[in-house]
Amino acid sequence: MKANILNALIYIAFVIGIWGAGDLVLDEIRQSNICPKILGIPACYIILTCFVVPFLMHLFKGPNSVYFVLTGLAFTIAFAGTFMQLGGIAECPKTSGGTPMCYYSLALFTTLIVLKILHLRSRRHIENL
Repeated sequence: MKANILNALIYIAFVIGIWGAGDLVLDEIRQSNICPKILGIPACYIILTCFVVPFLMHLFKGPNSVYFVLTGLAFTIAFAGTFMQLGGIAECPKTSGGTPMCYYSLALFTTLIVLKILHLRSRRHIENL
């Protein structure tokens, strides 16, 4: 039961993240230069990839290492973006309400990492019964 609840929460977090990052990618395609660039690639493209690929890994029970590498990469990007936003060094794209999206990305990727760890632990517990 606990594993099912955790699984549902993971899916909810992915839907929110893919929806938000996807919308930002569409804005980047339409208007250009909305997202900061990392090695010449708009960060929102990287973040969307880091939502979609781990979602597919979770959905199809792919390698957990891929899940954690990509959510960890996105966590690092969001953490750096949040740090630079708070320090006035850089600007993250903002929501219509004015909240920097890197804050939401940091919260979502933290949530995805923690929920996946809890989900894996709960599944191991069930298997050991």
